[in-house]
Amino acid sequence: MKTISNLLFLFIGFSCAPSTILFDNPGIPVLKKEINTLIAKSNLDVNMSIKMSSLNSGKTLYALNSHNRLMPASNNKLYTSAAALAQLGSDYTFETSVFQENNNLYLVGGGDPDFSLDQLDSLAQTISIAIKFVDTLFVDESLMDTIHYGNGWMWDEGPWWYSAPISALSLNDNCIDFYIRPGKLGDPVSIHTSPSTNYIQIDNQSITVNDTVDFQKFKIDRNWIGMTNNFSITGEKLVNASPDTLIRNIVNPPLFAGIVFKEMLEQNGVHINSVDVGICSSSGLKLASHISDSLYHSTKNLMNESDNLIAELFVKTMGISEYNIGNWNDGINVIKSFLADSANIDTTTIRMADGSGVSRYNLTSADHFIQLLSYMYTSQFKDDFLAVLPDGESNGTLENRFTLNGVRVKAKTGHLSGVSCLSGYAFSPQYGPVAFSILMNGYIGSSREYRQLQDQIIGLLIHD
Repeated sequence: MKTISNLLFLFIGFSCAPSTILFDNPGIPVLKKEINTLIAKSNLDVNMSIKMSSLNSGKTLYALNSHNRLMPASNNKLYTSAAALAQLGSDYTFETSVFQENNNLYLVGGGDPDFSLDQLDSLAQTISIAIKFVDTLFVDESLMDTIHYGNGWMWDEGPWWYSAPISALSLNDNCIDFYIRPGKLGDPVSIHTSPSTNYIQIDNQSITVNDTVDFQKFKIDRNWIGMTNNFSITGEKLVNASPDTLIRNIVNPPLFAGIVFKEMLEQNGVHINSVDVGICSSSGLKLASHISDSLYHSTKNLMNESDNLIAELFVKTMGISEYNIGNWNDGINVIKSFLADSANIDTTTIRMADGSGVSRYNLTSADHFIQLLSYMYTSQFKDDFLAVLPDGESNGTLENRFTLNGVRVKAKTGHLSGVSCLSGYAFSPQYGPVAFSILMNGYIGSSREYRQLQDQIIGLLIHD
């Protein structure tokens, strides 16, 4: 693999004298020398696309292969969140509703990415005051299409939180929370779930042990190959181990919400014959609804937790029109139109397959991100956009990075296997506010050394 293209290395000096290394790339001389030296000394075998631009002057402070298109991973969320704030508005809300028609109930999804168990239970309590018998509880996800997985998502992503399916009717991130405690010595590990529901089946073959001889790693897996909600629990936990929580996704989000809602209603004295998928007609009577927090709140979660479900529901929501239900293609077209019309980005040179960056079909460059970041910094959306970006002092993906003398970096990380990216803003004592983008692709193994190099490069901007 050719690590860095179009570079000219000149080595001057002998013995213990330091080498002077010059790369054939643009930027201001001092910063070029410092960054190029860091890259050369790292000896990392990786493809890079890097750019830094002064937000005061628009001048390029540093660039290396900045036009090269690479996989952005979760840096794709910069496009999605910027477009959502601009196209939907920070005050946009999502509504999840319950309708009645004849003896049937309809739980209708409104694309709320943060719809919680407590909020669903509140609806159940409200409904149970007036209704005690339901023939069929229908779940309605018709605001959006029924394609639950993004284009280019890997077939073997498995049961992990980050690859939960996408639906207009989503509950608890479309996941099960497993609360884990050691059992008695020789007994299975103690497992409790939230929600506690018959929607899933658990085969607990784990065991509690008192030593690590031939220790078997504790695992919770779902039969994702068979596309079922059967969970197998295997391996061992030490008898003195601390409690833990593991999160696993489910299959068929609307049916998951429907079964849990049925169980909540039954706990409140409502009898329900069956649960099915259906579409509420215009003649249905609205009995109750939950209005979400603002889109600003969801966007902050999206960026700080790198929540893929939120990103994709934003995309599908932006795809809703009088002609079409929410879908990825129309939503992505809205994002790309925003990028072209507002940030002046040539979107014919971007490949965007989803909103979260899970897809390996996404391709973009440092140049593209700098155009977006520069636009957002001078736009009417600046304050909200800066506020939702993670920083080293928040409990997010940038936690404990760049914490020198307060918040000097607001940025989005991005990671897939072989991909590590960081794009955002640095507030430099020397260069003023700087938009930066560092995309790295094509390595094998841990991302630790690549993140360290990113930190060292940005450190040159933010140190006094």
